[in-house]
Amino acid sequence: MVKIDKEKCIGCGLCASVCPDGFEMKDGKAEVKKAEACSKDAAEACPVEAINL
Repeated sequence: MVKIDKEKCIGCGLCASVCPDGFEMKDGKAEVKKAEACSKDAAEACPVEAINL
């Protein structure tokens, strides 16, 4: 299960850029659309480690 730590998320949008099928931006924060193969890449790219797999 993929989760976003809303306290850590800075709303940079990098996860949605790396994995657009898995993440989207809502109200300035990342939201999980669904777990995808690219979710791991997005988690690794997150500058504040807000994505938990």
